[in-house]
Formats: sequence, C-alpha cells, structure tokens
Amino acid sequence: MAKKKKSLYPKPPKKTGLRAWLRRRKLRTRRSLAVDISLMVFLGLFGLFSLFPLIYTVVSAFKPMSEIFIFPPRLTVDNPTLDNFFDLSFILESFDVPLSRYIYNTAVITGLGTLGTVMLGSLAAFALAKYTFPGSKVMSEMIVYALMFSSSVTAIPNYLIMTYLGLVDTYWAVILTAIGGTLGLYLMKNFIGQIPDSLLEAATIDGANEFTIYWKIIMPLCKPAWITLIILSFQQMWGTTGGVFIYSEELKPVSYVLSQLVSGGIARTGVSSAVSLIMMLVPVAVFVISQSNVIETMSTSGMKD
Repeated sequence: MAKKKKSLYPKPPKKTGLRAWLRRRKLRTRRSLAVDISLMVFLGLFGLFSLFPLIYTVVSAFKPMSEIFIFPPRLTVDNPTLDNFFDLSFILESFDVPLSRYIYNTAVITGLGTLGTVMLGSLAAFALAKYTFPGSKVMSEMIVYALMFSSSVTAIPNYLIMTYLGLVDTYWAVILTAIGGTLGLYLMKNFIGQIPDSLLEAATIDGANEFTIYWKIIMPLCKPAWITLIILSFQQMWGTTGGVFIYSEELKPVSYVLSQLVSGGIARTGVSSAVSLIMMLVPVAVFVISQSNVIETMSTSGMKD
C-alpha cells in the first residue's frame, strides 16, 4: 500500500483541558462565562416546563380517582393503580364493534394517508422546484397562500367535493382530503430546491430519466425532509376522528371511539387519562425514532460542499 505523503504544513496538536477550552471559547464568542451559565440554566428550566404536560399525562393515567382532582396538581402518585386501563377495556368490550376493527380502520387511514402525502407531495415538489413550465410560478405562490387557510375554512368545499365524487362514508374521503394539503408540498419543494442542478444534469447525461432521478437521487438526498413529513402526516392522520366524512360505525377510527369515552363526564376522568396516554404514545414514539432527521430538516439551509 502506498504511504500517505506528509503535509508540508502540519496542523498543531489540539490542546485539551480547561484553559484551552476557555481560550477557544474566548476566540469563538465574546460572551462572558456568567452569561453562558445563565443561558444554560434558562434553557434547562424552559425544557422542564415544556415536559410538564407530558409527565402529567403519564402520571395521571396511573392515579386513582381520589388523587386526580387534587389541587394543585402533583407529578407524583401515592397509590399507583391500573384501574383506569381495566375500566377502559371493560367499556370497550361492551361495544357492538370490536376494538380490533377500529384499530384496523386507523391503520388503513393512517398508512394510506401518510404514504399518499409523501409520494404526491414529493413528486409535485420535484416538478415545481426543478422544472419551469407555464404557470409554475403562479402555482408556487398559490401553495404559499394556501398555507394561511385553516382546515375549518376548507371543510365545506371538501365535503361538497367528496359528496360529488360519492366518497362520503368511505376511507378515501378522509385520505384524499389529507393528501390534498399543501404543507408537505411546501416543505419538500424548499428542500429539493437546495439540490444543485448540476447533479441532475449529470444523471441525465448518464441516461437516467425523470423518475429514476426522482427515486435514486432526489429521495435519498431529501430523506430528512420526507421523514419529517411522515411524522407530521402521521400525527394528523392518527388523531383524525373521521369528521363529517365517516358515519358508519364499522369505519370509524379508534380516535373517534376514545373521544366518545372521554365525553362520559366526571365519572370517566380516570379513563380519560388512560385514553390520553394511549393516544400520545404512538406519535411520541415515532417522533423519538426520527428526531435526528427532523432537527436536520429544520436546521439545513443549503447543500454542504
């Protein structure tokens, strides 16, 4: 094996220790040490404050009724119990439709809705970001404007469209309205726009067609973006209750059933706490697994050399 040539200008060894760290910090910033410590303490307290709802939800699911209504709320449990989950299972067993059917409906709606949002959003974003055609600029501006409208504004038009297509009381009424959202398209378009055109031109010269470029170049480079889109779409579809689109009890998702249990009054406060924990676990687990890609998406501002 060929030996590596030694550099004519070798780098000096990196010093370690407290004095070296303080010297590097002084060169990097003019902030005092007291300001850095104060900033770290502030961020730590803010992080604990942000975790309070999460911790309180977990703790409340294992509290007996006698401890749930204690004021001020406490983050500890004196007598932990599983009665809330047992009561939840007992109530679900009294339904005409089994719980497995509700879970199946949620899996179908969430899976197809998330897949459709990612695929349609990335394909449309690829065309808008890398190709120029009549009306492309107008479409890009319309996408930005559409982000300003809430779901309540588009509820009536969506219902009229689904009624005209005959898709009311089907899975597709919920799935298609979610796929038609513009957030994923906007996110993917901005990320794909950072990919150098020279990379796509080189692939075209090598004989790759548009779909090959999309699947083997665009999607791998945009992995943080579409994983972030999967998380956002998954959270939206996981919490959907079917709205005004699904009326058949056999097609209702599990979130609808759990929301009906919560509306049972004060007597079901413990069950409500257990429901909140169950509905929170899956989205939180998905987010924790993909956290690094989400942070990369939010912090990326250009392609690295």
